[in-house]
Amino acid sequence: MDAIWDAISTGAAGEQLAGLALPDSMRAAVVRKEDTGLFEGLPSEEKDPRKSLRIDEVPIPPLGPNEVLIAPMASALNYNTVWTSIFEPLPTFGFLERMGKTSDLGARHDLPYHIVGSDAAAVVLRTGPGVTQWKVGDRVTVHCNYVDLEGPEGHEDSMLDASQKIWGFETNFGSLADLSMVKANQLMPMPTHLSWEEAASLGLVMATSYRMLVGENAARMKQGDVVLIWGATGGIGGFATQFVLNGGGIPVCVVSSPEKAEVLRGIGVEAVIDRKAEGYRFEKEDGTPDMKEIRRFGSKIRELVGRDPDIVFEHPGRTTFNASVVVCKRGGTIVTCASTSGYMHQYDNRHLWMRLKRIIGSHFANYNEAWEANRLVDQGMIHPILSKTYGLEDAAQGAYEMHHNLHAGKLGILVGAQEEGLGILDAAKRERHADAISAFRAFD
Repeated sequence: MDAIWDAISTGAAGEQLAGLALPDSMRAAVVRKEDTGLFEGLPSEEKDPRKSLRIDEVPIPPLGPNEVLIAPMASALNYNTVWTSIFEPLPTFGFLERMGKTSDLGARHDLPYHIVGSDAAAVVLRTGPGVTQWKVGDRVTVHCNYVDLEGPEGHEDSMLDASQKIWGFETNFGSLADLSMVKANQLMPMPTHLSWEEAASLGLVMATSYRMLVGENAARMKQGDVVLIWGATGGIGGFATQFVLNGGGIPVCVVSSPEKAEVLRGIGVEAVIDRKAEGYRFEKEDGTPDMKEIRRFGSKIRELVGRDPDIVFEHPGRTTFNASVVVCKRGGTIVTCASTSGYMHQYDNRHLWMRLKRIIGSHFANYNEAWEANRLVDQGMIHPILSKTYGLEDAAQGAYEMHHNLHAGKLGILVGAQEEGLGILDAAKRERHADAISAFRAFD
């Protein structure tokens, strides 16, 4: 791999890269099927990714039709890697086993190890039969919608295709490896003013936020909408905050420290709620909703912006969902993409049906949505929120910090890149957006 990385770092042409021999094996961050019982009986908070996510030497991924072999120069962590590494709610090997039964190509994924990772900034090294839009040497960012589009329903929206999967979570050969295998329709041009690790931090959470708020398939925010954003300096919430500001909405951002609140004010957010400072607890000791506290929270929102939220951007799940349903305005929308605090939600349904509110489920993004979000980055309208970067050998430590919410923004992983700050092609463009990039890098 050293020869490949050296060639990439010196700007080698595609012909040179195509002529370099590929190794027989590679480094990869994996969980192993034999470890799935490692945390049996432990509560979630005691399950430690550092004990299950390891760096192993494994064979390079095989390449099939409409597939591309890439060399990730950098990757990033998402909460799905935490779930994979603590085998929660179920081991991901079930995904790989089911995929293995679909076809000979699917069988390649059913292995005793799972290479994780769902974000990458990379260089194309090989293309399979049928790939016409990408060539060896292309610098790309990768989104995680892994889909063949053989089902008719997917041609309305690829996220509805029955075969749709999340790369590196529901498939094998993810991005935390020297080489990775992706579909050609996962690739997008890498923004020229970003470093490898910045570009790698965009895909999953940015496109998820775009679909939830901006695209045609979820809440469809318009100018002037008040949007309540939970965890507004985290990966997904940080991009949601940017899309609301950039799209003419009014963000009401919920955070958990005065430092995070100050970062948001520094990028132009006026309405910030420090949940810990205010002492909000939306559940009683017996687990039932505390309506007095929820109403106090709703009053705080109205105090800040004069009205109830048109849209609630939901992803924490169990601990916040009832509050989200109650404080959303009459006729408003709660859009949800995750449940990091728990999947089983309890809420008062009267607040939903009697006040004509909607709950919309949203899952990642289709190719066009991911592409459009990436285009906004390339135009300097949306910026990375990378707060910290690890080497591949420390990916498990990063997953541990994410599991315990010891981070803000995105956590990057250097794979092929030897240090931070490499990969920038357009220095002048970088300089034009330097202040904004610095502001959002403050999400640490």
